[in-house]
Parts: sequence; C-alpha cells; structure tokens
Amino acid sequence: MEQKLLLMAAGGTGGHMFPAQALAEAMLKRGWRVKLSTDARGARYTGGFPKGVEILEASSATFARGGVLAKALVLPKIAAGVASMALDMRRDRPDVVVGFGGYPSIPALAAATLLKLPRMIHEQNGVLGRVNKRFAKYVDGIACGTWPTDVPEGVPAAHLGNPVRSAVLERAGAAYIPPGDYPMSILVMGGSQGARILSDVVPPAFAALPIDVIGHLRVHHQARAEDIDRVSQYYAEHGIQADVQTFFHDVPNLLSEAQLVISRSGASSVADISVIGRPSVLVPFARATGDHQTANARGLVDAGAAVLIPESQLDTGVLAEQISAIMNNPRGATLMANAALGVSVPDATERLVTEVEGLSEKDQA
Repeated sequence: MEQKLLLMAAGGTGGHMFPAQALAEAMLKRGWRVKLSTDARGARYTGGFPKGVEILEASSATFARGGVLAKALVLPKIAAGVASMALDMRRDRPDVVVGFGGYPSIPALAAATLLKLPRMIHEQNGVLGRVNKRFAKYVDGIACGTWPTDVPEGVPAAHLGNPVRSAVLERAGAAYIPPGDYPMSILVMGGSQGARILSDVVPPAFAALPIDVIGHLRVHHQARAEDIDRVSQYYAEHGIQADVQTFFHDVPNLLSEAQLVISRSGASSVADISVIGRPSVLVPFARATGDHQTANARGLVDAGAAVLIPESQLDTGVLAEQISAIMNNPRGATLMANAALGVSVPDATERLVTEVEGLSEKDQA
C-alpha cells in the first residue's frame, strides 16, 4: 500500500512551528510521509522536527516588513513560491495540505487551492491570523486551537486544541511542588523572540521581594540577545540566581520544575503551561493582531489558573504583588496548577490527526 503524504505549511515562529512539529511526529508514527513547506527564515526553526520530515523552502514575503523596494518584490516572491509548490505538488501529490499560519504558508496553501487538493488550516490563536483569515473561505475546514475563535460564516470549524510536542506530553500533569522554604524555580518566557518589557519589569519585581524569598529563587529568563548582559548583571547585583538565555531548548523540563511561570500568552506557551499544569502570570503582547494573546489567555484566567496583567498596567509594583500572592500561598498555587490542567487539551494532536485522516479518506470517497 502506497504511503500517504501530508504537506504542512508554517511560518517561522514557535507559535506556528510547534503544532506542526507535533502533527509531524504523530503522522510519521502512523506511517505517513510528511513534508514541511516554509521559507528560508522558517527553515531555521526546524531543528526540532523529526528527521523523517522533508523540508521544502518556498519563496514568500510580507508587506508588513521592509522598505519600498522590499514591498515591491512581495508579489513576485509569492508568485514564484506558489509556482514552485504547484510543480512539487504535481510531481508528488499530497493527500492533505495543512496550513498553520504565517506568511511562509502562503505558497503551499495557494497552490493547494489552485490544484483543488484536500486542505485545512489550524489556527492556534483566539483570532484568525492574517494568512489564515485570507484562506479561511477556501479550505475544507478550520481546526481551532483556542475557543471560541471567530471564523467566517459557513466554514466548518472545530475546537481541537493546540498540539504540543512529544517532549511536553512526556511531562503532562507532572507533579507540582508548591512554593515553600526551599529553592523555587521560576520560568520567564517572552515568546520566540524574547520580550523587552519582561526584561525591563521582571528583574526589579523579583528584587522587590523579601530577602528570604529572593534567596530561594532560581530564575530561568528568556531575553533578547541585546538584553542578555544587562538582565544578567541586574540579577547578579541583587543576589538573584538566574540563567538568562535567548532560547531555552529544554522548556518542557523547566516548566515541569517551575513553581511559577511568567510569560507572554502566545498559543503554544499557553498550551504548554496548561498541559504540564503550572500557575502563571500572563502578559499579552499588546500589539498582537486582533489582541489575540488576550484571547489566548482567557481560558486559563477564567479557570483561575493564571493572572492576566495587560502591558498598560504592568509595572514593578503590580508584578511584585502578584508574584508574592502566588509564592506566599502554597495551597492557592496548587489550586492554580490543577486548574491549568483542567482546561488543557492533551489529546489535541490526536484530534488533529483524526481530522487529517478523515479529510484524506473523504477525498478518496
């Protein structure tokens, strides 16, 4: 029996790539061949994908970046990418094409639409991204990672949750050790690029805590490359033990060890926090399209698993107060951890696999 082929299309951020990676891992185990279409920028984020995934680079671009010349080249670049993907699909016809968002997914989704191949999109956030919104009316269905998600009328949509990588699933529901009079781990995540505002506000918020608490802190702080030195120096000068890096490769392990997480509320971060089950302070990125990070955080906040602080209200005093409220209340922190588990969707990958297989069988019927 000939192997079925899944072609995934995703942009170059963890928010798009991590769910694609989770689906790839699952489909390979089911005997499918898997390809990933992205652009040169996105290809740099594929190191965690299984070796069995074939990476295709397709030319793409966005009007949101660059000057006049760059914008003038956007359409030609996209057209070239669509043409190359259409040729590849004619040579090696995918049984299903799944787009995960980001402008690098445009060529594959456009080619699949032109060739009338079975296709769907997975939207991680509570608001459709620009690319997914553009293709929403031209796909066979939308898998929603966050619910509710506003989708066009008449387009089939289902709440499947956000797939998480196998490394996260391995630590799903890991036993939570509440804060106490011993070393306590705190993970600070600013998204795939780090967050300047967290680097500005979080360290002084820790420094404002009582000395006996500071002595127990073990901070893992993700920061932009240009902020590494100053953030590390600040922690050192205030006697706070901290590991500051631009990217942590062992986030699932750090999450499982954390007593508290301070994070942006990107869809993948929220999913990871939920599946492992940890109390969190979430600071949505204020300029996210459609304020989707606030929508992403809603489930954890409404469940009592997270505290939400809008950027406009984030300062040292407010954050220090929220950190203290959680770290000084072991029972409350444990309830928050359990509440996070209560809204998690650990089988999101299997749900998406079912949709993909169903779509391939529907095409053959």
